[in-house]
Amino acid sequence: MEDAMVFVLIVIALVIFIVAMTGLRIVRPWEKGLIERLGRYQRTVDSGLIMIVPFVERLIKVDMRELVVDVPPQQVITKDNVAVEVDAVVYYEVTDPVKVTYNVGNYYIAATKLAQTNLRNLIGDLALDESLTSRELINTRLREILDDATDKWGTKVTRVELQRIEPPRDVTEAMHRQMKAERERRAMILEAEGRKKSAILTAEGVRASAILEAEGEAEAIKKVADAEKFKRLTVAEGEGQAIERVFLAIHNGNPTNDLIAIKYLEALGEIANGQATKVFLPLETTGLLGSIAGIAEVLKEKVDVSSTDGHGA
Repeated sequence: MEDAMVFVLIVIALVIFIVAMTGLRIVRPWEKGLIERLGRYQRTVDSGLIMIVPFVERLIKVDMRELVVDVPPQQVITKDNVAVEVDAVVYYEVTDPVKVTYNVGNYYIAATKLAQTNLRNLIGDLALDESLTSRELINTRLREILDDATDKWGTKVTRVELQRIEPPRDVTEAMHRQMKAERERRAMILEAEGRKKSAILTAEGVRASAILEAEGEAEAIKKVADAEKFKRLTVAEGEGQAIERVFLAIHNGNPTNDLIAIKYLEALGEIANGQATKVFLPLETTGLLGSIAGIAEVLKEKVDVSSTDGHGA
């Protein structure tokens, strides 16, 4: 009887131990735990060893790390009726484990479908060229839409990245030809602008050279003219000083009319030696001619006296 009682106690203890072990749960550092009791939410627990009541309470683990939703490729019609294939990735993190568990059935599927529909709407409002060059705008706009829509689900969309926007093959080839033509046009424009600037610089160089040459010639002419002017002034000053000295010498020597008449005759001789056929004498020469006549009379008298003295002898 006692052996049976001991066996029963051992069995009961073993059952209690097994039941207790089934009530132990481990929550990892990047997780949050939601405890439900009889289907009703009770509390949220952090990481560590958690004890729950077996068969009465249940632990739901929620991953709090940043996760990624891969939006599968889809065909989207642009504003200018071009079908492009677009796919993207959405990064999000859980901010409220209670909302993400009870407010949405499958967050991954819900976020994927939401991103697909809004991506179609955004691409459909843009032309092909705009969609290819507005990746950052599309990413920002899609992130704002998804963040607002998923706020009630207890998540935050951190960023959205478009993986690719691929137009049809014929459109891609046409775009390549267009880009090639555009590059050739730009190259021709740059080459023409280079030739234009070169011609302008050459013309400006020639003009500057001509201006400098003209300025140099003008400066040389000015220097020559200044030198000639200085020379004439110097000669005129020298002649003036000479005339002044001669004038002073004549007055200081007290010349007679006879000397002045002789000098006048010498000057007339020099004038007559020229090529002119006529010589004009000033009115004042009459007085000088009278003096010359007086000189002639004096010389004649001297000659007569000399002759008389000779005959008498």
